[in-house]
Amino acid sequence: MTKKSTIKVEEVNNQIVDWLKSYAGHSKVNGFVIGISGGIDSAVTSTLCAQTGLQVLCVEMPIHQATSHVTRGREHIEQLKKRFPNVSSVEANLTSVFDTFITTVPNNVDAGKVNLALANTRARLRMTTLYYFASVHGLLVAGTGNKVEDFGVGFYTKYGDGGVDLSPIADLLKSEVFLLGHFLAVPQSILKAAPTDGLFGDDRTDEDQLGASYDELEWAMSQAEIHKSSLDFTGREKVVFEIYTRLNAVNQHKMLPIPVCRIKK
Repeated sequence: MTKKSTIKVEEVNNQIVDWLKSYAGHSKVNGFVIGISGGIDSAVTSTLCAQTGLQVLCVEMPIHQATSHVTRGREHIEQLKKRFPNVSSVEANLTSVFDTFITTVPNNVDAGKVNLALANTRARLRMTTLYYFASVHGLLVAGTGNKVEDFGVGFYTKYGDGGVDLSPIADLLKSEVFLLGHFLAVPQSILKAAPTDGLFGDDRTDEDQLGASYDELEWAMSQAEIHKSSLDFTGREKVVFEIYTRLNAVNQHKMLPIPVCRIKK
């Protein structure tokens, strides 16, 4: 069921780095700011940005964060700073901000809805923080979403991790991001870790939330271009295809431009 990538990693790496340099030059900015989560996407994105030679600010933004996520993120940042003199880092611990927010909003509604709303709030607080640093230092906020998340199942927070200035890896499948991660010598702890958004303060993985692995979703994404119905599949393939098409449908509001009411003149 897997979809094997055939990208030439060095060529892809060089193409993205050149694109980043060109975009930053036209935008007349000093470089990039990136939120570091301890995951593969932010590790690859920050390493790509570092290769431009422009200023790169890596920001840690823990909110009741799992120790393993913090450890992986810091390992990556320290490695990156040793490799690239243009990389710096800062920590903005948002735990107290998040806790204060919780006390100011009503939470006497459905617990499941509250938990999801608060998970998205974490992402939006981080977006606000990244734009603070971007404004102060004259930087662009670099997004870390990949193709499956951004254009397949919409697995990101609207105006959270989806609120960025540019998306260097959004045309790469998750498997391709991992290939690039190996090429870029991202720490093994990150390459081996199960992908997770870390927004719920527990150990649930992306696969736990989505109901399918990224390899499975990549397969479904490729099949959706050919097949319109899950009736064309059986067994696990049918289940995965239904998961993909359902998520793709309900998250179109994230992927399409904001609707505008056009007034008749």
